[in-house]
Amino acid sequence: MSSLLRPCRSLLRQSIHKQPTRTFSSSHSRLKSSGFPRKSSSELEYKEKSQLGVFTPLSAGIFVSTGLALWAYFHYEKQRIQEEKKKSREERQYGRPDVGGPFVMQRVTHHGNLESFSELDLLGKWNFVYFGFTNCPDICPAELDKITAVLNDLQGPLPTTPFQPIFISVDPARDTPSSIRRYLADFHSAFTGLVGSFEDTKAICRKYRVYFSTPKDADPKGDYLVDHSIFIYLMDPEGKFADAFGQTVTKEEMVEKVQKYVKEFNATQKQ
Repeated sequence: MSSLLRPCRSLLRQSIHKQPTRTFSSSHSRLKSSGFPRKSSSELEYKEKSQLGVFTPLSAGIFVSTGLALWAYFHYEKQRIQEEKKKSREERQYGRPDVGGPFVMQRVTHHGNLESFSELDLLGKWNFVYFGFTNCPDICPAELDKITAVLNDLQGPLPTTPFQPIFISVDPARDTPSSIRRYLADFHSAFTGLVGSFEDTKAICRKYRVYFSTPKDADPKGDYLVDHSIFIYLMDPEGKFADAFGQTVTKEEMVEKVQKYVKEFNATQKQ
C-alpha cells in the first residue's frame, strides 16, 4: 500500500513546485494589461475641486462684486425716480397761479348763526369755491347747480373723497346770514356760505383774484346788480390752487378733471 502511494506523492510535489509565485507586481501587471480604465490627472483635479464645492474664492468674489453692482444700480435708479417725481411735483406747483392764501370770513351755520372760517378750514378736503351774491338772477344759480351736479356725479367714482362746496358773498351789504342760508337751501346740502365785512370781502377777493363791483357804501336796500368774476375754484386738501373752471366748462369736463387731480394728489401722498 505504501509502495502505491509513493508515486502519487512524488507527482503532487512536482505539481506544487511548478505553480508560479503570485506577487503584487504580477497582479498589477495583469490589471494593467487587462485594459481597466485609469483616471487621468485632469479628472483627479476635477474631483478634488468638486469636493471643495463650486463656491471658490474666485466665485465668491464675483458674487459679491455682482451683488454690490446691482445694489448700486438699483439705489441709483431709486434716487433718480424720486428726483424725477420731486421735480414733477415742483413743476406742477410752480406752474400754478398764486391763488388763495390766508383769510378770515364768517360761516353761516344751518341755524343762521355766524362762526369764524379761515383757510385752515379748507385743509383735508377738496374745495369748490365760488364767489357770487344771492340777488344774482341767473349766472350764480346756474353755477351753483353745476357744482351740485358735479358733487353728485363724483359720489360714484370717489365715494370716500371729502368735498366741500363754498359760496362766498361779494355783496356784504345785502347778503345777511339768513338770506344766505335760505339761498343755499336750493343747492347741495353740503354748501358752506361765507360772508364778511366789505374789507374782509375785498381781501379774500384779492387773494383769489376775483373782481367785484360792489361799492363800499352800497345801500342794503338798493336794487343793483354786482358784476364779478365767474369762476369755480378747485382747491386741494392742502389748501392749494388746483384749477379754475369757467362758465363754459361743462359738468362732465369738471368731473373728469377733478378725478384726475384727486388721483395725482393721492399718488404724491404715497411717495
